[in-house]
Amino acid sequence: MVMIDGLACEEAGEGPALVLIHAGVADRRMWRHQREVLSARHRVISYDWRGYGESADPVGEVVHHRDLLRVMDGLGVERAVLVGDSMGGSHAVEAALVAPGRVAGLVLIASGLSGHVWPEEMLARERVHGTVPADRLARYRDGTAEKVLAEDVEAFARAHVLWQVVGPDRGVDDLDPRVWELALAMTRRVFERSWSRPPVPERHLHAKERLGEVGCPALVVNGLADVPGIQAVSGLLAEGIRGAVRLDLPGTGHLPPLERPAEVNAALIGFLAGLRW
Repeated sequence: MVMIDGLACEEAGEGPALVLIHAGVADRRMWRHQREVLSARHRVISYDWRGYGESADPVGEVVHHRDLLRVMDGLGVERAVLVGDSMGGSHAVEAALVAPGRVAGLVLIASGLSGHVWPEEMLARERVHGTVPADRLARYRDGTAEKVLAEDVEAFARAHVLWQVVGPDRGVDDLDPRVWELALAMTRRVFERSWSRPPVPERHLHAKERLGEVGCPALVVNGLADVPGIQAVSGLLAEGIRGAVRLDLPGTGHLPPLERPAEVNAALIGFLAGLRW
């Protein structure tokens, strides 16, 4: 592991570069199956967002696509395929818009999209927000809580993983116990860190209105057990990016690389084989 401007990065393998960008409920550990397989033919890079995993806390405004490009700069990577899950996919799209010559392809998995307004059900108020008393949740989110209660973190993380990673129409038994435990550990860590500091301003592009400008090949991977609002974004990406290919995975929630590694790895290998680097 190396630190680049406070960002914890790791890499494996040699060859054309891939940069793996984790989900907002996770950290770079979610890519363990992809690092193991893809590093046989590629230089595989993963990193923790600022304020996540082993990366440093943010100081001032965070611009995620700049951090992504900063990682590439720090590791001497001129051009790469960007593979992003959830809001990691959104960061990858933004990087492709601001630095198109540096992006050989996009793989957008259960992706978010900056500039998109999420529907009401995405707030998951009953299933997630109701697990912690509203007054304490408000203090956690604005960074004014004197103490973050472990039981609140646990309840909130479990509810969030059940709603999103498992999926709104499935139960814990539908997920491999190893996937459940890692997803819960990562999500728990996200809230332990974010609730222990003041909120951090983030700046994003409005990429939703600019999808037609994306000029590189793209693969959109959608989990058919994911939250419907997130699946709808997969549709927007597949329709808005010229020539994008869409892959729907049955019985799959919000972290396909962790839940369905064989299927995701096969899709990645096929996509990469068709690229002109």
